[in-house]
Amino acid sequence: MKTILKNLEGDKAIWGVVALLALFSFLPVYSASSNLVYVVGNGTTVGHLLKHGLLLVLGFGIIYGVHKIPTHFFKGLSIIGLPVVLLLLGYTLAQGTTIEGANASRWIQVPLVGITFQTSNLAAVVLMIYTARYLTKIKDRQIRFSESILPLWLPVFLVLILILPANFSTAAILFCMVLMLCFLGGYPLKYLMSIVGAGILSLVLFVLLAKAMPGVFPNRVDTWISRVESFWDGTDSEGDYQIEKAKIAIASGGLIGNGAGKSVMKNFLPQSSSDFIYAIIIEEYGLLGGLSLMFFYLLLLFRIVVVANANQTVFGKLLVIGVGLPIVFQALINMAVAVELFPVTGQTLPLISSGGTSIWMTCLAIGVVLSASRKQQAQEREWEQNKEEHPLEVLSGQL
Repeated sequence: MKTILKNLEGDKAIWGVVALLALFSFLPVYSASSNLVYVVGNGTTVGHLLKHGLLLVLGFGIIYGVHKIPTHFFKGLSIIGLPVVLLLLGYTLAQGTTIEGANASRWIQVPLVGITFQTSNLAAVVLMIYTARYLTKIKDRQIRFSESILPLWLPVFLVLILILPANFSTAAILFCMVLMLCFLGGYPLKYLMSIVGAGILSLVLFVLLAKAMPGVFPNRVDTWISRVESFWDGTDSEGDYQIEKAKIAIASGGLIGNGAGKSVMKNFLPQSSSDFIYAIIIEEYGLLGGLSLMFFYLLLLFRIVVVANANQTVFGKLLVIGVGLPIVFQALINMAVAVELFPVTGQTLPLISSGGTSIWMTCLAIGVVLSASRKQQAQEREWEQNKEEHPLEVLSGQL
């Protein structure tokens, strides 16, 4: 155990929070998976638990491998990865509309192993790293909007356009995260407002196009509109049905909950082990359990900000914020949907919900954050060593 802990470098608090979230996830996933077994007729509860455990083990393998990569390597990897994710997104969008009756324009089937992979999750991580790299590159220059269109905004809009038809919520969140990172990176606000205007115009044109040619993107725009309308006026829809059952689960949980595995609404919520797992957690562990879970996500956010602030390079700061903040943002959106603060989005609860792609890409992002904190700790150790060996030189450098 000591050997393993010795090899886990980077921010120990982040390691601890991630490990606690992962360990806790076994309880709600095991409980909520009974919906898939007894209602849907898919597998066994033990089978789903073992699958979730395997996904987490592979996820922690991703964290460990990625956090050993020197931070500056991610600049080059993002340049290589961006064309790859564009090809994957294009293939995902074109490869079909259904897999076993479900919309499949978000996923691709991995040959031989039979695993589905949601390419938009990988694209989001790569795009945030690419954006951090570009902002670092222009940090000491006078930025002109025309110069940034091809190297920055063209790749951003290409990724968003390929994600949007099948996954509006992911595209919207990613767009907001890119804008936030550009703002923090010193990109002029007046140009960002132009990009916001262009994004809204593009969305309107897409909706009009989809309405004019409904056979191209069947049911997607209608689904978005119905979810927003049901959120505002309370009309019946599939999303409204899920929200109502989630609210019943939350109300029945009370302060301390009904106990682990004693949820009733997991048998009525279609996405009880993924999109609406937070409602099941509150039903079983009460308001205290729900607030405790939120606390750990906020603690993760705090440590991400600490790591970003301590990093000595602009790229390191932007990289940590760019890949770390979306994890917490997604978690808060998932919780907000469960309590009807947001319309139904389809966003999972990071490290808690079942699902391989979400877990792996969250682990990839955490690995990148830990890589940056590992580099910072190495620099601090080097500084302390120099201070002990050459105290006068260090003192003169400070002066």
